[in-house]
Amino acid sequence: MAMDVMPQQGPDSGRPPEPSPQDPYVLPAEGATALPPPPPTLRTTLRRAAFGAVAAGVLLAGALVAVDDGEGRPKEPGPVERAEAAATAGSPASLSDLTALIGDRQKWVESHPKDASSLATLGTAYVEWARRSADTAYYARAEQALKQSLEARAGERGNGAAWLGLAALANARHDFLAAKRWGETVRKQQPKAWNVYPVLIDAYTGLGDRKAVTAATETFGELRKGVPALGRTADLYRGNGWREDALATAREAADRATRPAEKAEALHRLGELARERGEPEEAVAQFDAALRTDAAQYASLAGRARALAALDRTDEALAAYQSALEKLPRPQYALELGELYESLGLDGDARTQYAKLREMVAAAKKDGVDESLVLARFEADHGDPEAAVELLRAQWRGQHRSAAVADALGWALHRAGRSEEGLEYAQLAADTGVRNASYAYHLGVIQRELADYGPARRNLEQALRTDPAFSPLAAPLAQEALDALGEPPPGGPGETRQPPPPAPEPEPEPAKKPEQEKKPAAPAPAPSRTAAVKSPSPTASSSAPSSASPSASKSP
Repeated sequence: MAMDVMPQQGPDSGRPPEPSPQDPYVLPAEGATALPPPPPTLRTTLRRAAFGAVAAGVLLAGALVAVDDGEGRPKEPGPVERAEAAATAGSPASLSDLTALIGDRQKWVESHPKDASSLATLGTAYVEWARRSADTAYYARAEQALKQSLEARAGERGNGAAWLGLAALANARHDFLAAKRWGETVRKQQPKAWNVYPVLIDAYTGLGDRKAVTAATETFGELRKGVPALGRTADLYRGNGWREDALATAREAADRATRPAEKAEALHRLGELARERGEPEEAVAQFDAALRTDAAQYASLAGRARALAALDRTDEALAAYQSALEKLPRPQYALELGELYESLGLDGDARTQYAKLREMVAAAKKDGVDESLVLARFEADHGDPEAAVELLRAQWRGQHRSAAVADALGWALHRAGRSEEGLEYAQLAADTGVRNASYAYHLGVIQRELADYGPARRNLEQALRTDPAFSPLAAPLAQEALDALGEPPPGGPGETRQPPPPAPEPEPEPAKKPEQEKKPAAPAPAPSRTAAVKSPSPTASSSAPSSASPSASKSP
């Protein structure tokens, strides 16, 4: 049983209390794969223990409202209990409650260093704190707490919570293959335990395994009804390009959410969907609602900044980005702010942000976090495209084959002068169905470079139709590229349309002579001209996707 000890810092301090000098969990990061996955043959005690843990969590959540305060009224749960109840429900805890939970578990394990359950809770809480604060130093602490938990009780003996904590840690560090291995190890023994599926969904998404994402999301929805499942389902629909379904499901999640952190997360999702539809005013409204609901929903500050930039409210956008970077210093936000500065002609400020981006990526790497994707995006457009290609090829070899990685690799190859090879990856990203204006823009530019003018025009139009202000730098370039292509030929591309048969000649007027001339036979229809289909180019590298075989007709 855990002691209800308040943290040594207040809940609004914005940071969990620092561990005491005796805390054994402050060691250099070794990465989520430092511990090998457990052996495939496990004892059935894991199943019983996991069911017991879930049951205990449910009992705890129920007990929180059943305690009498001495005056006949139910006792209000404290921050530690609220954080535990949120975790039991599969919902995010508020940062202040998470801070309290970390302080409580830190204090407890100082005097109970062999409490495997509390150590697993502490490690997982560290992962969540680091993820939501972008303080990657906490990942090292998480790893050490989870290791200590497994030393106190092995996973085979029922410590599945520590294994799931390691899966969450691997996802947070973008080591999706390790996260998949940890999660699938637990799922083999606990196929009906709902709490394994969120980490598996994240892992499969990072690996680009769309079929596995769909199956895991459906199973999660069957096992765990409610707001968390609705949110995951909305994300699945969004990734498949099913906008109406994603919007309807996300709205239902927002309507049904009750906890502030859960509600804010649902409102943030609605803001992202609105921004991607090219509706920045609606996006600003949703992000503002998320921040009113939970001021610690810092990702909404960055979302709000993107939407304000799309509305040309640049002063407000700059301020929102700066606030987001102060509270949630993610490299992606530094890249976006730098590009906004660059679009305004403030090259010095842009260079400052790009330098900060490099510093953030280097610091994250020391803590075991792989930020290759955002670094490669930066290099492709503002640095060394060849370096971007190398970074992304390493991701592809590591089975990180999401639409985001495919798009970035295709664009980096194009920027490095290898557009034909880049086309295969860019097409692969577009073929997922996701409605992403940047993906369509990249594909259109590559096709234009290869003189595939018809498809290039269609994809550039799609990018601007999807979100006319998808990027302060790229959106104007997309319009310029489209204008340079001009209007399509009248009647559409000639190679793709069968010409109509010629009209029959008019019948000659009858001659005045007694004998009429024979009516000339109508000419035979001209042979149809079908579109010339370009054969897929041979893969230029052994790591290129075999399924990508782009074909397109050329218009004059």
